[in-house]
Amino acid sequence: MENLKVTTFQGYLYWENIDKNLQNITTRLSNIREKTNLIILPEMFSTGFSMEAEKLAEAMGGKTMKWMYKIAKEYDCVLTGTIIIKENEKYYNRLIWMRPDGTYEYYDKRHLFALGKEHMTYTPGNKRLIVELKGWNICPMICYDLRFPVWLRNAGAEYDLLIITANWPEKRIAHWRTLINARAIENQAYVIGVNRVGHDGNEVYHSGDSTCIDPMGNVIYYKRDEEDLYTFTINAEEVKKTRRIMPFLKDEDEFNIIV
Repeated sequence: MENLKVTTFQGYLYWENIDKNLQNITTRLSNIREKTNLIILPEMFSTGFSMEAEKLAEAMGGKTMKWMYKIAKEYDCVLTGTIIIKENEKYYNRLIWMRPDGTYEYYDKRHLFALGKEHMTYTPGNKRLIVELKGWNICPMICYDLRFPVWLRNAGAEYDLLIITANWPEKRIAHWRTLINARAIENQAYVIGVNRVGHDGNEVYHSGDSTCIDPMGNVIYYKRDEEDLYTFTINAEEVKKTRRIMPFLKDEDEFNIIV
C-alpha cells in the first residue's frame, strides 16, 4: 500500500449539455501539472443531476465512456464519476471506475433521492463496489448514499478510502460536512467528497464544499463556492497507524444487509 496521489475536480456543470461538460472538464484537467493516480469528478458530471434520462442516457461504451478512457489513458490514472446509463430498458445513475488500459468497474447508486424524484426515473443498485489501486481498497459511493451508514459500513476493514461523488445542494451542506466527517471517523478510513458548484437547471445552488478527511477526522482539503482542480496526497501509514492505535473496527456489530 503506497501513498496515493488524488486529483479532485469541483466543477460547474452545464445543464443537460454533454458535449459542453466534456469539453470544459478536458480543458480544466489540462492544468494538472503533476503525476496523479486518481481523478474524481462530481456525480452526473456530463449532464448535471437531471431526471431527463430518456433524452440523456448513453449505452455502456458510449460517448462519455469513450471520453473517460481517453482521459484515463492520457493521464495514466484511474478516472471516476457518474453518468446516466441505459441498460436492458432501465436507467441507472452509474459510477464508472475507468482504468488507463480501458478496463473498468461500475457501481449503480443504491439510495435514490426521492425528494428529487430520482427513484421515479432510475433503478437502484444492489451491490457495493470495492476496487484496488496502488494497494488501497477503495469504496466509491454516490451522493445520497452518504446518509446511510449501514450501506457505507467498513465491515472487516474492507476499504481504506471511501469516495462520495455528488450533486449536494448548498441548503443542506451542513449535513454533507457533518456526515463526511462521521463516515471517516467511524470507518477509520480517508473520505473524499467531490461535489459540484453553481446553479443547476432547477435553480438549485451548489456550493461545492468538496473535501478530504483523514481517518482521525482531520481536514486535508476543503474548497467552497468556486471551480477547483486540486491534487493532494493521502498517506497509507495514517490508515495503518489509526487502526493500530485505536482498533475500534474489531468491536463492530455483526449483521447482514438485506438487498
